[in-house]
Amino acid sequence: MRKLIFALTLLIYLIMTNSWILAQDRQEVGNLILENIPEIPGELSERLLQYNNTRAANFADWLPDNGGMLITTRFGNTEQFHKIEQPMGVREQMTFFDEPVSGGSFCPAEKYQGFLFSKDRGGNEFRQIYWFDLASSKATMISDGESVNFGTKWSNSGEQFAFTSTRRNQKDFEIYVADMANPKLAKRITDTGGGYWSVADWSPDDSKLILNQYLSVTHSKTYIYDFKKEKLRLISPKTETFTRGSVWNERGDEIYMLTDVGQEFKKLASYHLKSKKTKLITENIDWDIDDVTTNKNRSQIAFTANENGYTQVYLMDTRTNQYKKVPGLPIGQVYSLKYHPTQPLLSLVFNSTQSSGDVYVLNTETLELVRWTKSEVGGLNTDQFPKPELIHYETFDSENGKKRQIPAFVYKPSQAKQALPVIISIHGGPEGQHVPYFNSLIAYWTNELGIAVIAPNVRGSAGYGKTYLKLDNGYDRENSVRDIEKLLDWIEENPELDSERVAVYGGSYGGYMVLSSMFNYNDRIKCGIDIVGISNFVTFLENTEEYRRDLRRVEYGDERDPAMRKFLHKISPTTNVKKIKKPLLVIQGANDPRVPASESEQMVQEIRNNDGMVWYMLAKDEGHGFRKKANRSKMTEAIILFLEAFLLE
Repeated sequence: MRKLIFALTLLIYLIMTNSWILAQDRQEVGNLILENIPEIPGELSERLLQYNNTRAANFADWLPDNGGMLITTRFGNTEQFHKIEQPMGVREQMTFFDEPVSGGSFCPAEKYQGFLFSKDRGGNEFRQIYWFDLASSKATMISDGESVNFGTKWSNSGEQFAFTSTRRNQKDFEIYVADMANPKLAKRITDTGGGYWSVADWSPDDSKLILNQYLSVTHSKTYIYDFKKEKLRLISPKTETFTRGSVWNERGDEIYMLTDVGQEFKKLASYHLKSKKTKLITENIDWDIDDVTTNKNRSQIAFTANENGYTQVYLMDTRTNQYKKVPGLPIGQVYSLKYHPTQPLLSLVFNSTQSSGDVYVLNTETLELVRWTKSEVGGLNTDQFPKPELIHYETFDSENGKKRQIPAFVYKPSQAKQALPVIISIHGGPEGQHVPYFNSLIAYWTNELGIAVIAPNVRGSAGYGKTYLKLDNGYDRENSVRDIEKLLDWIEENPELDSERVAVYGGSYGGYMVLSSMFNYNDRIKCGIDIVGISNFVTFLENTEEYRRDLRRVEYGDERDPAMRKFLHKISPTTNVKKIKKPLLVIQGANDPRVPASESEQMVQEIRNNDGMVWYMLAKDEGHGFRKKANRSKMTEAIILFLEAFLLE
């Protein structure tokens, strides 16, 4: 019945506009501009209510005086700060902004009762730093209101904090230090040198800082800043390697860092400041080490490893550097690790395909795990959400004399009576990685529409070693698209899947992959969904915010070089738009600083100029992706309607 109602609605729409192609039915719904998107049937909106009303919780910080914890979660349109005083306690909302908040770290000094946090406006990512005063429950902006500011890190005394800002020239990410006595007067302590600087940790006596300079996904440097000498000291090799300083030891003469020097994966290592010697610690873990944190007296370190897309948590004794995997933790993603300031407790957020993000606390002595939040999931039985299967398929080239294998996660409906239509979901980055996590949209695709979802980690993805990470750089860009071609071959050879009904879906760089797949393999794809995607590498590099431009040139190539400019223009979707003959849905945030709205709009216009079918959704109060619930709900409805019209027809 629902499909019949939808078909009639769509038919009436087409009769009224008199054309599938040339009609530009434009309407505004709230902050959304919709072009050529038919009215959403009420029955579809109702069925999606449960899936659109899931939420998660994220740990921010421990409340002072053992008072509980500060978390972020959403009860209205955006994520805001809440406090919880005990496990499974009532969540008491503390901030009430129209824009989502992030961060949230309490000052260690007793005389300053409050926390720092950040937020932007309309998704423009020009984040500002705010001080929330506990006594008055008021928030005050303490950054300049113009530059990008984030990444605050308190000194041990709580008298100062360091942070990243572009305030000097609105381009370079540099490090500033502010005194709480007058936080608006911040001092810059780094000269540019390019890249993206961030603060890792203060030394135990607050005399030094670990600073990291990100230059590319494979090139990152670690420095020590000495406040007395007012000098930076490089402790990374001068070659193009990845190092990232993390935390100090108890004595302040050694730091723990991540490094891939001489290794495929990022290992945890110790670096002694006096001897200048580096010692690998996690030699036996052949996966990337990600998050690293230490307790207050620096006697223990907790770290995570990304093992084939799943997170494993380890605890390490810093006196011996011996570590053990924490047993009995749920399988999925683990993040937001932070030690309690006075007790042997460690916060953890767990997220899996059956459970949205929730906060747990691990007792690091007894290993007892206590759940602190239970987020609502719209009344759905998430046990019925699909558990992905990890597969590997052969691609076009070889590695060590054997066909290279591409990892991918496959989500299938629990019951399938015929060959399944397929959505290929392509992550962004490009140096991102699809990992299994709670995703109500994927659950709707599988459970309600009977679609199989395949999420490949094509070459260039993180998590599989630095050689794999570099395979799509520069002139090798389209090789990652060829990995999609081989996935289409794998689908064709799999009798459970319907190779005649395949859609491509992706955001940001994944949006480019959608568009590129559509013009390269037009005859093998029924439709595509492009969210904040790159449509032309040259215009993207010229128009992305200046503070991001050089970092992106390292990955994609420098459009100012004539040969590279010619290549980038050649492989861009706008250059090949005449080859796209299948329906396309384009979704964009008007305030996107990463992939400007002009990228989507020029693609939409080119499709129309070539008599193509395109639906377009633009959010006036969003940036690089939709973060407000009202907008996300409408976006989800449009995606489902589009798939019913063009994939499942």
